[in-house]
Amino acid sequence: MKAVRLGLTLLASLTAVDAAMALSPSEQRGLVFARANCSQCHSIDPVGPSPLAIAPPFRTLHERYPVEDLEESLAEGIRTGHPSMPEFHLDPDQITDFIAFLKSLE
Repeated sequence: MKAVRLGLTLLASLTAVDAAMALSPSEQRGLVFARANCSQCHSIDPVGPSPLAIAPPFRTLHERYPVEDLEESLAEGIRTGHPSMPEFHLDPDQITDFIAFLKSLE
């Protein structure tokens, strides 16, 4: 059973690496931002649950609204979602990269 879990973990890691390698430079920068600032609560991968149950996986955000709708909130300081979510202020290039990454998950 332990070997099966290890194999599944390795497969998930390789899939994540393959997906990251297929991203454009902008999407990769957005992924780096998401890993550093969002992955503690949100799933930023094509599969798997969010570490914090009330934080939606990023791959489902486009099902709720166009991810481009987040641009203004990100520029002004996004304060939404779960109570423990920190406020973020992104510069225009970071917003472009982050939105590009979110769109890559659609």
